[in-house]
Amino acid sequence: MCLRCGGQLYRENNRAYRRLLPLLLGALILFLLSNAYPIVEMDLKGVRSQTTLLDSIQALYADNMALIAILVFITTILFPLVEMLMLLYLLIPMARHRTPANFARVVRCIQRTRPWGMIEVFLVGVLVTVAKLSAMAEVLPGIALWSFATLVVVLAVLMAFDPRDLWQYLDNDQCRDGELSR
Repeated sequence: MCLRCGGQLYRENNRAYRRLLPLLLGALILFLLSNAYPIVEMDLKGVRSQTTLLDSIQALYADNMALIAILVFITTILFPLVEMLMLLYLLIPMARHRTPANFARVVRCIQRTRPWGMIEVFLVGVLVTVAKLSAMAEVLPGIALWSFATLVVVLAVLMAFDPRDLWQYLDNDQCRDGELSR
């Protein structure tokens, strides 16, 4: 309570993690769309070409830039996907008032992989590239570019939630249910 006006400053919601599950499912769908469809389509003097993220990674690898290709794959596909799947692994049982196996280990893994997911950096790079290429060719943004942009916003909301807070929600649910169920 605010000492000056008496207004409520903070209200703890013991079920806040339940809002994460629909966001996470939406993020997974956006992630699949982002990787399945072309990011951009270019038309240069009547020759059209389009590329997906995986095509870009393969092109980097084929151009003897294996290290960069691996880094792009790890930071834009592997770590974001692994983090979302680990969070899904935790949230589905918790929605049913159950404690997932290896709860502590998974929470620590999420904390370790979180800094490596760099989809937003990739999106900025793509937007800069599209802006520069638009002077030479007609560049049409693809479904994946819009999906990536939306995914960055959804992931920003998801990442605002500290995975360590799941301990608190887990403890509150266990106290309320009177037992620890697996």
